[in-house]
Amino acid sequence: MRERHSDWHNAPVADFGRLDARLLVVGLAPGRMGANRTGRPFTGDDAGRLLYATLAEFGFSRGVYDARSDDGLALLDCLVTNAIRCVPPGNKPLTAELAACRPFLFSTLGRLKRLRLIVALGRVAHESVLRALSLAPGAFPFVHGREHEIAPNAAKASITLLDSYHCSRLNTNTGALTPQMFRAIFARARELLDESR
Repeated sequence: MRERHSDWHNAPVADFGRLDARLLVVGLAPGRMGANRTGRPFTGDDAGRLLYATLAEFGFSRGVYDARSDDGLALLDCLVTNAIRCVPPGNKPLTAELAACRPFLFSTLGRLKRLRLIVALGRVAHESVLRALSLAPGAFPFVHGREHEIAPNAAKASITLLDSYHCSRLNTNTGALTPQMFRAIFARARELLDESR
């Protein structure tokens, strides 16, 4: 990819958002034509259009998303990351890649001192969050719209893990995830955060 597109980011994609955020959105991996090109999670692909429009609708961003990293979009009380930092070969993450990237997700979780809610976009993101927190995925089954109360350690307050199908074009084109279903996830996220103030 780097040989064909030397002007692209073509490197691990860092978190986007605020370290004082109470909301963390975890996706799967950078899109080959999206974040791998732009260097910002969910930027430049269909999943990003839906995600950032929905974040704006529920007050988690300011500015206009324009599918490029210098569009001036800013997140409010929110940070977006991925379970995997680089584009996986064939767009299918391997177990070894998930394990290799887990320390980065663990580090992100540890830096968010005000974290109260994690929205996991898809089963892989859901299981990656649980494994990063040394929790058994089998004890917290992935179901779209399900909420799980998790406590990463004794020093932190309980955190809610809220599951959503991934906002990928495959899911939205097949109707597995509709915009209304996705908005309902973030409406609930807003409600939970407003209750925790």
